Amino acid sequence: MKFFLDTADVDEIREWNATGLLDGVTTNPSLILKSGRNIKEVLAEICDIVDGDVSGEVAATDYDTMLSEGRALAAIADNICIKLPTTLEGVRACKTLVDEGFKTNMTLCFQPTQALLVAKAGATYVSPFIGRLDDMGIDGMELIEDIRTIYDNYGFDTEILAASIRTVNHVKDCALAGADVATLPPSTIEKLVKHPLTDKGLADFLADWAKTGQSIG
Repeated sequence: MKFFLDTADVDEIREWNATGLLDGVTTNPSLILKSGRNIKEVLAEICDIVDGDVSGEVAATDYDTMLSEGRALAAIADNICIKLPTTLEGVRACKTLVDEGFKTNMTLCFQPTQALLVAKAGATYVSPFIGRLDDMGIDGMELIEDIRTIYDNYGFDTEILAASIRTVNHVKDCALAGADVATLPPSTIEKLVKHPLTDKGLADFLADWAKTGQSIG
């Protein structure tokens, strides 16, 4: 499974990229607002840091303007992935942009039929939103499982980019369900390696090691 960082905070991206665990970055209008920076400026900086795909989202909802904005975003760097809403106009724009050789990420996917359409349009990624479905009392993980089955049935190349991930269990369940990518806020990635028994065991080992009076190296 690939890990994308869901943020427009350049300092956080630089820090996580240094770990070697980062495969890409996703942004959206809300994250751009939080950064307080110009979208083209911050995306250019992120693309310079990260080798993998960096999603930059259009703000338009009509076909023609989505195409114009998508091309403008793609011109920022070679690793820009144009993020589009999963609407009929968005799917249509996706097909056109894919035919022009651009990578696309279809966002705000909430049902399997939406995922089917974006795959037929040739999208690079589909972004099912797990947490927002959970908020409505719907099991978001079932969406990941259904999309995986549909894509495997027909051999679609579109990658499942699990989004709106809020917990460690979300990540685990996405991996078990066969999601290709998980996009995570930095706070969630940090929790993946945390376990109280790991901390306790390490503390015990270090205490015993100190009693040996030895040093290594």
